[in-house]
Amino acid sequence: MMKNKFIYLAVLAALGFASCEPEFENEITNASYSAGEADFSTYVAIGNSLTAGYMDGTVSRGGQAYSYPNLLAQKFGVVGGGAFTQPSYADDVNNLGGLTLGGIPISGTRLVIDFSAGGPEPIAGTPTIEVSNLQATAYNNMGVPGAKSFHLLAAGYGNVAGVALGQSNPYFVRHATSPTATVLGDAMTKNPTFFTNWIGSNDVLSFATSGGVGVDHNVTGNLDPSTYGGNDITNGNVFASVYSTIVNTLTSNGAKGVVATIPSVTSIPFFTTVPYNPLTSSVLGGGNTAVGDATIGALNAQLYGPLKQALTAFGAGDRINLLSTTGGNPLLIKDESLTNLSAQLTAAFTPSLGAATAAFYGSVFGQARQATAQDLVLLTTRSAIGAAPTGVPAPLDKYGITYPLEDKHILIPTEKTAIADATASYNTSIRAIAASKGLAVADMNAIMNRLVSGLRLDDGQIYTANYFAGTSNISTVLFSLDGVHPNPRGYAVIANEIIKVINSHYKAKLPIHEVGGFPGVTILTTN
Repeated sequence: MMKNKFIYLAVLAALGFASCEPEFENEITNASYSAGEADFSTYVAIGNSLTAGYMDGTVSRGGQAYSYPNLLAQKFGVVGGGAFTQPSYADDVNNLGGLTLGGIPISGTRLVIDFSAGGPEPIAGTPTIEVSNLQATAYNNMGVPGAKSFHLLAAGYGNVAGVALGQSNPYFVRHATSPTATVLGDAMTKNPTFFTNWIGSNDVLSFATSGGVGVDHNVTGNLDPSTYGGNDITNGNVFASVYSTIVNTLTSNGAKGVVATIPSVTSIPFFTTVPYNPLTSSVLGGGNTAVGDATIGALNAQLYGPLKQALTAFGAGDRINLLSTTGGNPLLIKDESLTNLSAQLTAAFTPSLGAATAAFYGSVFGQARQATAQDLVLLTTRSAIGAAPTGVPAPLDKYGITYPLEDKHILIPTEKTAIADATASYNTSIRAIAASKGLAVADMNAIMNRLVSGLRLDDGQIYTANYFAGTSNISTVLFSLDGVHPNPRGYAVIANEIIKVINSHYKAKLPIHEVGGFPGVTILTTN
């Protein structure tokens, strides 16, 4: 039986503050704070999963409480801010997260750490959040997980009939005021006096987290988002037009607000945790995959050596090098940007392997190479390394070792460039549109860049953009176990950064949150 005992390790870091209370000659009271030029009486937040409080792979009843808009609203309340509502998760009775449609799970439960299992895993149990239990209510927090910029304007995005067909968003379905409602339209029914707008990450993030399995519409020039696939990169002109419409609408009644730039998504732990060269002779730590001396020798003799010899003859010998027994070896990957040498390899291997087997080898290794430090291995690829690709026979049945990891597993340099270019384009539009309306800009891209090298906050602690690695970084992790979204402590950092921008731009005096007092990773005694 699962024991429902949750240990929030961040509490350990906070215990050191419990023994002493700060003393002030002039005590700070609510009268010390002010709203400045802003009016927080009706605050509305629009955005995607980052706004909704998504973490550990889902939205849960407990996790939603730490959404950055909810944390902002708590501080706005000190200076006259009104009530702040979020979509109800009362049906998440066991705090598992996940979703069901007609009682059938359509997304998994939240990720937790069970040290006996060796790493993150979904918490045991079945989701109880039923998408078809319609709330038909507009809320102050209109963050919709999975939403891209143009989705906020799409009628029918909250139609329950479209969920099974992939035509609508199950999170918006739960609270859309009607089947034809739009996210932005529902948000405006709240008549906001102040807003935050952090939309756009998914316009490029879904391409990145899919390993680049999508279309870059900055290349195609396609300006019709209704024809886009789920993993496509939104055209920059489309983004600018949609974003302008969103901001014009939000400010139409005189509301002030903060817009946020899009972080450099390839700097998040989802892309930086798994090394490109994890194949080692023995267990060395650091996320490596032990292969063994004998296996390395056999691989060199039977696969890597012959491959390198053949590729060298075709002027592509740098794609493959022999494996070493003394250090980390790179993963074997497919790079679709390479010249396809399938026909040449087939011809080269036919005398030794026979026509049929040689043709198979040619098709598998025609665009294969070993990964480099310029490639990014997805966090989800960690479980694929060494696993058997569907339908691939021995001895080539080990992903990343004897069979190339596929496009969905890796971000190659050309894909990274497409992501960076799109992000830069979106952020240019965000800043320009904000400036035209006199809005404050929270530069989350700059914050992410600072996290990469280490961000020292007001509590003196240095936080980094790393993935949870046990006790070694338990107090400094700001990301949840999905590697993409913040944990409660991370959302507190975001809220504080937005508060600082509000204080500066709107001459307000708002208090900030004590980041160290927020929980981090959830640990289970058993799962």
